[in-house]
Amino acid sequence: ILLRSAPALETAHRVDAIALDKTGTLTQGRPAVTDLIPLSAAGDDPAAADQLLRTAAALEQGSEHPLARAITAAAAERDLSLPAITDFQARPGQGVTARLDEQPALLGSPAFLQASGIPLPAELAAVADRLAAAGKTPVIAAISGAALGVIAIADALKPEAPAAVARLRQMGLSVMMLTGDNRRAANFIAAQLGIDQVEAELLPGDKAAVLRRLQESGHTVALVGDGINDAPALAQADVGIAMGAGADVALAAADITLTNSDLHGVATALQLSRRTMRTIRQNLFWAFFYNVLLIPVAAGALYPLFAVLGGVPAGLEFFFGQQGFLNPVLAALAMAFSSVTVVANSLRLRGVSSI
Repeated sequence: ILLRSAPALETAHRVDAIALDKTGTLTQGRPAVTDLIPLSAAGDDPAAADQLLRTAAALEQGSEHPLARAITAAAAERDLSLPAITDFQARPGQGVTARLDEQPALLGSPAFLQASGIPLPAELAAVADRLAAAGKTPVIAAISGAALGVIAIADALKPEAPAAVARLRQMGLSVMMLTGDNRRAANFIAAQLGIDQVEAELLPGDKAAVLRRLQESGHTVALVGDGINDAPALAQADVGIAMGAGADVALAAADITLTNSDLHGVATALQLSRRTMRTIRQNLFWAFFYNVLLIPVAAGALYPLFAVLGGVPAGLEFFFGQQGFLNPVLAALAMAFSSVTVVANSLRLRGVSSI
């Protein structure tokens, strides 16, 4: 767990709501193509499926998104040659556009196609819905305003994700999942994790807006993410937590980085903050306890008492001398013991890593 600053550690103990990105955070971040369904052949023609994949991979050549890498990797496995593209543009949270063989082409979510004015055939929409209901992410390729087919991509959950989410809930945190994925696929993943608050089909700016809304309602919010699209939200969160395997811009925007990308590190980081703040309060108590107790004695608070008694009893002269003032040796020992107490108490934080 790498902490960028002391204020990040101090703020983390107040977090009461935590938002988790899906891809690369809750999932392994290694999505793979699972289905190729060309519109023309209903998925039965290998040549049509290859053409669909070739088109999609060509459009994704310039993208760094995990879904793009899944598509280009699938094309490489089939040894498909990719045509050149021009005028490439990435639309974060939506898809990509380019010119392929001098024709306008795009690849993205069904909503992106509809927003771009490209009609979505009913049979293709039904296929996309069915794939989304199974927890897969459907993307659609189109050339010259006509849809070519659907490509389904799936990303497996991290093995530790269910236990890590349960641990966060046990800490009393409100847990939410944020994703640019379609709602049905997002709900499928959330159900496996026991997350009942889901915000899906979000653009990068939308994630930051969700966090801002939570903050305005009085919550102290942490966001856990790893992608380029998460950077604005990581900056907006009271505490941004980045997975170590994430994009550089996400790491730069985060307050805390988990170097091994283990989701259990999120709960450990928050518990470390809680333990640290509790230890600081305890240390302040012990630092003042000895002073509050012994400074009045050193200043002669007991002098009137011993004067009434006719002097300091013989058995107490080592502690209070003959006039009722504190022995300087004992004062020095008390100060040393105060320091030892504070240091020893602080060293107990070494056990947080084993929580």
